[in-house]
Amino acid sequence: MSLFTITVAPRTACVEYRRGVLARVLTSGRHRRARGARYVAIDLREAPLAVAPQEVLTADGVQVRTSATVRYAVSDPVTWLERTADPLGTVYLATQVALRDALGALQVTDLIRRGAGLPGAALTASVAAVAVEVGVEVIEVVVKDVILPAELRSATLELATARQRGAAQLEMARAETAALRSLANGAKLLDEHPALADPAAPGRPDGYAARPHRQRRHRRDSYSATVTIAE
Repeated sequence: MSLFTITVAPRTACVEYRRGVLARVLTSGRHRRARGARYVAIDLREAPLAVAPQEVLTADGVQVRTSATVRYAVSDPVTWLERTADPLGTVYLATQVALRDALGALQVTDLIRRGAGLPGAALTASVAAVAVEVGVEVIEVVVKDVILPAELRSATLELATARQRGAAQLEMARAETAALRSLANGAKLLDEHPALADPAAPGRPDGYAARPHRQRRHRRDSYSATVTIAE
């Protein structure tokens, strides 16, 4: 640490006060240190702000629990230091209010169907409008969880199970119908062509050609035996 210079790290701002009055804002790099000045370093990097789960009423009066995370960064170091004693507390409160308003306009069926897919752009805009007044830029508000009451979770699980069971039964019924249709077509074909049911019928070349072949071979064997006895 030098008595004559001050080095500001990357992605950091340093606010200089002289005799309790704002003098200047130093950016990254080396600067000449003012005599008797006080320096306050502000981190300008992006950071997350976790919002703890809170209970909110939906439009149809169902109580749900939701949590979120705010991605933010300090945009104005002077406003961050001088506007309020707790800038993050202001952003935290604005996020809670925005979540309450967003969930209060939805039915519980919308939450079941969409889960945590709430309108993120509207939430971000609502929180950013408050955060900019305390020197904070809100990059995104991410809804992490929407927790339904245990009764609704059980009912939703039963409904999903019933749907899957019904789909399986429908597929089994379709398979049985296809098998019965195949049997009916085979029976109809036999009724129209009865010769297909007889293995020795002329319509079956294999059975029909086998008998003459065996008869001819038997005759040749008998003839050869007769000739031998005559000699």
